Amino acid sequence: MTALNTSLDEYEIWFLTGSQDLYGEETLRQVAEQSQQIVKLIDSSDVPVKVVWKPTLKDSASIRRMALEANASDRTIGVIAWMHTFSPAKMWIAGLDTLRKPLLHLHTQINVELPWADIDFDFMNLNQAAHGDREFGYIQTRLSVARKTVVGHVSNPAVTAQIATWSRAAAGWAAVHELKVARFGDNMRNVAVTEGDKTEAELRFGVSINTWGVNELVEVVEAQSEADIDALVEEYEATYDVVPELRRGGDRHESLRYGARQELALLSFLEGGSFGAFTTTFEDLGGLRQLPGLAVQRLMAAGYGFGAEGDWKTAVLVRAAKVMGAGLPGGASLMEDYTYHLVPGEEKILGAHMLEICPTLTTSKPTLEVHPLGIGGKEDPVRLVFDTDSGDAVVVAMSDMRDRFRLTANAVEVVPPDAPLPNLPVARAVWKPQPDLATSAAAWLSAGAAHHTVMSTAVGLDVFEDFADIAGTELLRIDSTTTLREFQRELRWNAAYYRLAQKL
Repeated sequence: MTALNTSLDEYEIWFLTGSQDLYGEETLRQVAEQSQQIVKLIDSSDVPVKVVWKPTLKDSASIRRMALEANASDRTIGVIAWMHTFSPAKMWIAGLDTLRKPLLHLHTQINVELPWADIDFDFMNLNQAAHGDREFGYIQTRLSVARKTVVGHVSNPAVTAQIATWSRAAAGWAAVHELKVARFGDNMRNVAVTEGDKTEAELRFGVSINTWGVNELVEVVEAQSEADIDALVEEYEATYDVVPELRRGGDRHESLRYGARQELALLSFLEGGSFGAFTTTFEDLGGLRQLPGLAVQRLMAAGYGFGAEGDWKTAVLVRAAKVMGAGLPGGASLMEDYTYHLVPGEEKILGAHMLEICPTLTTSKPTLEVHPLGIGGKEDPVRLVFDTDSGDAVVVAMSDMRDRFRLTANAVEVVPPDAPLPNLPVARAVWKPQPDLATSAAAWLSAGAAHHTVMSTAVGLDVFEDFADIAGTELLRIDSTTTLREFQRELRWNAAYYRLAQKL
C-alpha cells in the first residue's frame, strides 16, 4: 500500500530574531552570529522539524513582511521568536497582527553562565533578552496573541523537548489545515456525539468535510482487477498470521479477497480525491458486501485518519495524531471505551471497536480472521486481531459544545489483559486511566466527552495541549493530578470564559 505522507521532513520552522538599529553594526553582527548558534543548537537536538534562521528583524516593515512570507509558505508550520537585544515592541504590532502561523516565544540567551569578571556595558547592550523578551511578552499579551513560551538555554534537553512538543503540534495543525475528509454515508442514526458543525470545523481547524454516497465507492470496489487482488492477498499472507479458512484453498478465502478488493478501492478513491481521512457506518453500506474492517485498519496504519459511524471529528484527530507522532515508536488509532473491570484496586477499561483498530498499536504479528459482526446485516467481515502493546498512552475525544469544540484528553497506561480473550475476535486495548477509573470516568462524563477517541501511544498529553492552544480551542486534561472537584470547577470557569471570549 502507498503510505499517506506523515513525514515532518517537508516542514520547516522559521527562527526570528528581534533587535533594532540603535546598537550599531558590530553589535548587530554579533546578534546574527549568536542567533545562528542558537538555531544550530536547536537543530542538533531532538526537535523533529528543520529550523531555518532568518535575518535579524529591526523595524516594523521588515517584521510585517516576514509575517506575510511565513503565512504564504506552505512548508512553514510555525515561527520561533527571540528578542536577543531590546526590540521595541511597537515594531512588532503590525507583524504579530498579520501572523497566522503558530508562534513560540523562546526566552533564552547565548550564555549558560555569566562571565562575571568580563561583563562590561558592551556585554550588557548585546545580551538584553532578560528584559527584551519581557517587552515582547507584553505586546503579545496586549494583542491577545496565542503562543507557547519556552524559557531556558537551548543546550538543556528539557528546553528543546518543549520546542519539539510544540513543533509536533504545529505539524498536526498544518496537516489538518490541508485535510479533506470523505464521509461514506452519514452518521449512525440517533447518535448525538458523532454529530457536529462541519462548517465551524472548517473555520476553526481548516479541515474540509464532505459526504459521498456509499455506492460511489461500490463502483470502485467492483472495478478492481483480479491481478491486483492476488498481489494484495499475497501481501496479507506474508505479513499476518492468516487463519487457514482464509488462505488459498480455504473455505472462506473469498471473504479475504473481498476485503482486499475493498482496500484497493478505498485507497484508489482516497488518493484520487486527495483525501487524508474518511468515515464509514454500518448503517449505510449500500452494495458493499462487508463493513470494511481489514481495509480500514491497514489504511490507518498507512497514515489515514478514520472515524466509525460517520464520526468525522475522530477521523480528524486520528490524522493529526499520525502526523504529530511521525518518527516516534508507537502509533495512533480510533478507539472506543467498551466495558470495565471493576474489581476494587484493579479497575481498568477494555477498549475496542467492531473492527477498526489500527495495527500500529502493536509490535506483535496480528492474526487475520473472519467472524460474524452481529450488526449491519452484511457478510462476515475480515479483520486483524491483536492486543495493544503495554505502555503509556493518551486517549483524546473531540465534542461539539455548540459554541466551541472541546478536546478531552486522559493520560492512561496500557496493560496486558488479565487473561486471554479467545472469544473476542477484534483488536483491543486494556488500560488504567489516570488518576483512577472512578475519577477519570466521572470527569469524562462531566465534560460530555465522546465515546470515540484517538488513542496515541506515540505522543502524549503535552502535544495535544499545544495543538489545542494553537487551534484556540478548549482542552480538558485528565491526569495523575486531577481531582473531580477541581475538574468540575474548571468546567464552570471554561463555560464562562469561552462564552465571553466570543464577544470580545
